[in-house]
Amino acid sequence: MDNLLNRITINPEICHGKPAIRDMRYPVEMILDLLSAGMTIQEIIEDYPAIETDDIRACLTYASRLTKIKSIRKVVA
Repeated sequence: MDNLLNRITINPEICHGKPAIRDMRYPVEMILDLLSAGMTIQEIIEDYPAIETDDIRACLTYASRLTKIKSIRKVVA
């Protein structure tokens, strides 16, 4: 699973620093939105040929890890 997470990168120069796939301009949130809208993995790959099945699995793994955070605190600016 950790190997999959290596596919998720955070770079301030790409997607405004949001987690993205392999330093490409495909943010994790976009992939999750497509999946939640009902697109299949195959449909996503057909629409975005640079994306691989393991990239989508990495997005799901990343999202799963985020839900396991013990506590979330509000940050006041």
